[in-house]
Amino acid sequence: MKRVVGLLLPVLCLFGLVLPVSAHHSFAAEFDDKKPVKLEGAVVRFEFMNPHSWIFLDVMGPDGKAVRWAVETGSTNALFRRGWLKDSLRAGDHITVDAFRAKDGSNTANASTVKLPDGRQLSGASSRDGQ
Repeated sequence: MKRVVGLLLPVLCLFGLVLPVSAHHSFAAEFDDKKPVKLEGAVVRFEFMNPHSWIFLDVMGPDGKAVRWAVETGSTNALFRRGWLKDSLRAGDHITVDAFRAKDGSNTANASTVKLPDGRQLSGASSRDGQ
């Protein structure tokens, strides 16, 4: 009995480590690389979190009304390796985001690059980068 438990336990632990990775979505599942979009607007909030960080910004529409966009970026670690900090963006900052629009047509996008208020352009650490 000890031998069976001794063999099964490591296998179950390995399966548990793989399970969360297989549930992660790919870029192509949600975003369309044939629909690039350039968003210029004011940051509402920046959520520096895992598994993806999010930038929420208000972009002025053609009618002059603000349209709220949610922009997905990479994980905190991926962003950090590309020069981001948790306070890289603050509410009210004016930024420009080059991104790819969501397939469902919502005001959601996946960031390719983000131009910060100080003029630096940083990678959005998009999951598309791995393609």
